Amino acid sequence: MILGVAGGIAAYKACELLRLFTESGHDVTVVPTASALHFVGEATWAALSGNPVRTDVWSDAHRVPHVALGRTAQLVVVAPATADLLARAAHGNADDLLTNTLLTARCPTVFAPAMHTEMWEHPATVANVATLRRRGVIVIEPAVGRLTGADTGKGRLPEPDEIFAVARRALARAGADPADLAGRHVVVTAGGTREPLDPVRYLGNRSSGKQGYAFARAAVARGARVTLIAANVTLPDPAGADLVRVGTTEELRKATLAAAADADAVVMAAAPADFRPAAYATSKIKKSADGTAPAIELTVNPDIAAELGATKRAGQVLVAFAAETDDAVEHAREKLARKRADLIVVNEVGVDKAFGRDVNEAIVLGADGSTTVIGERPKDELADAVLDLVLDRLG
Repeated sequence: MILGVAGGIAAYKACELLRLFTESGHDVTVVPTASALHFVGEATWAALSGNPVRTDVWSDAHRVPHVALGRTAQLVVVAPATADLLARAAHGNADDLLTNTLLTARCPTVFAPAMHTEMWEHPATVANVATLRRRGVIVIEPAVGRLTGADTGKGRLPEPDEIFAVARRALARAGADPADLAGRHVVVTAGGTREPLDPVRYLGNRSSGKQGYAFARAAVARGARVTLIAANVTLPDPAGADLVRVGTTEELRKATLAAAADADAVVMAAAPADFRPAAYATSKIKKSADGTAPAIELTVNPDIAAELGATKRAGQVLVAFAAETDDAVEHAREKLARKRADLIVVNEVGVDKAFGRDVNEAIVLGADGSTTVIGERPKDELADAVLDLVLDRLG
């Protein structure tokens, strides 16, 4: 594979990304731009990759490196991708080895941009990113956070392990359309909501958010614009997703309805609480003197998926979830009809089942009467399998 490095201060983070690739068994050739070598030297890239560093089209000219590197690569990742590099790639420039390699590569290509907010939001950069995405290139949305100097905002390079996760998904789908969700907006919910009882207690559930985050990463790796609405999740922020944090079911409802307004697909992987306390105690609920437990009255929370199903636009795909402990398929069929979803992902849950694990299995029921069995596999692979079904149903 090829790791391209453009000339930005975030180039130092690419060293960690390179380590992740090499430790997972990838043979990596680093192709830095001349500007990148001002930030991280050639010796560092060679030592970390175990391969000679390619910096220009003149070295080993008899091997035609500007053509050979792209032709033989199985994956190209550019991190950081500066505004200048994005512009040159979008316009097909071939003025150094990296841009030549990008023109000859026929494998999945992933750009991880890093720049100041004003540069990322400039109409020229916006147009260049749109051009690359239309061509099937995966351009990850930059993160929000500290930039160079005292500046903060959108434009920070995503964390290396998150870039690695997107690249790994892109590589796993080599041979398929690398960006088959390009131009689509996918909304994903994740985690479990919490309903406050008093200032120190809440009603909640065991959802970790891992499956929802896997959906977000998979959709990013397929070129989608992703809005991830996370309820009480402590996982690292997925690279390229716009993250909205919520706590309660009502907060999840408001955020999801707002994001779904222009969404092509909504994947309801979160576990919203079915009930909430009818009244919130402003002070901590105390034990009674005689040891009797207090009575807590519950009320029903809104059914977010059903509300989305009732207002679903033509061509929009709604994926509901059914986490069940018994008679899972029967309960899911009823939910599929009641929520007016296009697909429902059925999980058997419980202790050591689904929640918190890195693997999952499911049965996916379709409103068209279809049944798809997805055997146990890593959650990111399950997410891709479900997104294949979503893609089949997108208008």
